[in-house]
Amino acid sequence: MPDIIYTKVDEAPELASASFLPIIRKFAEAAGVSVGTKDISLAGRILAAFPEQLPEDKRQSDDLAELGQLVKTAEANVIKLPNISASVPQLVAAVKELQSQGYPIPDYPENPQTDAEKDARAKYDAIKGSAVNPVLREGNSDRRAAKAVKAFAQKNPHSMGTWDSASKTVVSSMSGDDFRSNEVSATLAKDETVSIVHVGNDGTETVLKDGLSFPAGTVVDATFMSAKALSAFIEEQIDATKDAGTLFSLHLKATMMKVSDPILFGHAVRAWLKPVFEAHGDKLDALGVNPNQGLGALLEKVSGEPEIMAAIEAVTAERPPMYMVDSDRGITNLHVPSDVIIDASMPALIRAGGKGWGPDGKPADTNCVIPDNSYAPIYDEAIRFFKENGALDVTTAGTVQNLGLMAQKAEEYGSHPTTFEIASGGTVEMRLSDGSLLHSHTVEAGDIWRSASTRKAPIEDWVQLAIDRQAIEGCQAIFWLDATRAHDAELIKYVEPILAAKGVADNFAIMSPAEATRVTLEEITAGRNSIAITGNVLRDYLTDLFPILELGTSAKMLSIVKLMQGGGLFETGAGGSAPKHVQQLAQENHLRWDSLGEFCALGESLKFLGQSRGNAKAAVLGDAVDAATQGILDHGRSPGRKVGQPDNRDSHYWFARYWAEALAAQDSDAELAAHFAPIAKALAENEEAIVSEIAAAQGDVADLGGYYHTDPAKTAAVMRPSATLNDIIG
Repeated sequence: MPDIIYTKVDEAPELASASFLPIIRKFAEAAGVSVGTKDISLAGRILAAFPEQLPEDKRQSDDLAELGQLVKTAEANVIKLPNISASVPQLVAAVKELQSQGYPIPDYPENPQTDAEKDARAKYDAIKGSAVNPVLREGNSDRRAAKAVKAFAQKNPHSMGTWDSASKTVVSSMSGDDFRSNEVSATLAKDETVSIVHVGNDGTETVLKDGLSFPAGTVVDATFMSAKALSAFIEEQIDATKDAGTLFSLHLKATMMKVSDPILFGHAVRAWLKPVFEAHGDKLDALGVNPNQGLGALLEKVSGEPEIMAAIEAVTAERPPMYMVDSDRGITNLHVPSDVIIDASMPALIRAGGKGWGPDGKPADTNCVIPDNSYAPIYDEAIRFFKENGALDVTTAGTVQNLGLMAQKAEEYGSHPTTFEIASGGTVEMRLSDGSLLHSHTVEAGDIWRSASTRKAPIEDWVQLAIDRQAIEGCQAIFWLDATRAHDAELIKYVEPILAAKGVADNFAIMSPAEATRVTLEEITAGRNSIAITGNVLRDYLTDLFPILELGTSAKMLSIVKLMQGGGLFETGAGGSAPKHVQQLAQENHLRWDSLGEFCALGESLKFLGQSRGNAKAAVLGDAVDAATQGILDHGRSPGRKVGQPDNRDSHYWFARYWAEALAAQDSDAELAAHFAPIAKALAENEEAIVSEIAAAQGDVADLGGYYHTDPAKTAAVMRPSATLNDIIG
């Protein structure tokens, strides 16, 4: 097994890897460090799921499963780049591309009928959403801004929108019958095997899930959202938005919440086009329209139906203007479920002064519709705070670190096989092995029921991580837990005794998310730091919200997972996989993806390797990475956004140069200094040739041989255009 595993992923970060990974290997080799790869890309996961249907030369190993075992060992040292958390449209597109490349895999069956189709659908469903993260995250999350990144942001503030106290931008959420209000939770007193059973109104029992095994101390939740209440709420918000004269926007996470949120998204599409579905429902069904796949897919299916198209245009004319993903191309908020992801869309809107982009291409106040009220209050409170106080002053603001509970699939709401769209009215019961009830809900057809669990060991590890981090930082530290919410109340029963037993209770506060949002914003506005100690979903939301406000992006965060068995997982930030960046590269051969997250993760990985394996040279390499990263920031070597400006490939050249120069200048290891001195000299002396060769590649169409499954040789040719640099690096 290589010393470091660097994951093969998707879209922009994978393209960047074609340029950056050879540099990493060249430098790591000098410290006796081997760097291997494991394929967790969407295409790789698809191919690994169907070995029996592929010829020998096209089969792919299940690298995700192998990594899942590695992270449970003390030897793990994994650098994980962002991968696609696939929605159905993305999955279907990837399947079609692989088929066009000669891979005989089955179609994605929308309505599986045969056993083969049902088997294929089950395999594809296991790939959707955040399938990768629960497998790899055998530890809790420690995310924070690197000191160099934070200092640079303060000295070079990014643009911030202006907040008006009279802004009409609001957050709207359900007041009842949502996941928040219907949640029940319990901590198991002993090891249990649990089944989930639907009991119909006629007494018919259907086992939805059987054999769920939980150790003693596991917190087990159950909840549901009423489909009727959801539809009524969305219809009310469409009308309220029109009355207010603002943009209508829906904010969900149809990637991570791969079961529940696409259904919620479909309800919004159906509500938006309610008169069309009422008048043409049978025809839409016959055409195979599934509102869960979005307005874009619907319009494609009905493009040959003039009567339906006219009805859609008539309804659209009566609706309020909609928040746009791409106003120039007419891509709306409701076009594709994976286009508007709440943890990215809401922070961007808040950073912009509460403005979203309308169909006229202009910014406007927005009704931010977040149906479930579990975490909507953080955005609501942030918007209220900035209306009262104005935009955050980036030059003086403190920073928010995050410690997130996520180990062993903690709180994996909606992205796992215990979420169901209920087929008929009755009750859903969680039964213990002795037949007694753990939880029970009365449900109606169409309701969305879900369960999640959080084990004792990860909770205890999370609390200890918080204690350790607060001791290092000495700043405000808040457990974002709501005592009035069922799940949070169970967690508080763990947190308070541990803090008391360690004698550190006075160093921490426990607050509801809304209260914690305001107190934290007050703290960082005053220039002080805060630690947000949160559950899994809130971790995901806050590690975009605060970095986007503080740094302008969430892709530049240190994201460390201290694995519970002693290994390390180093994530390269929370910046997504940037499909727009790939589109620009394909059209103009300019990649604006910023690899700063990869730089930060690499440095931490090498330092961890030095500590865990006693490899002093690796530690020296890691320290030099920090110096190189500082050089990138101090000298403005990050990629520009437009063709003709320096791009990702230029930044990799400068990183390699600063890294080599730092290693040549250090006095901790004379052998490394001697090794890198000629490399640093060559990189400096050939600057003009290297920069001009990279610049010459820009402006033309770039052929990658695919989108989801690129051709390695073609991608290398695009991403390594400098023969001079390649000769030096190898």
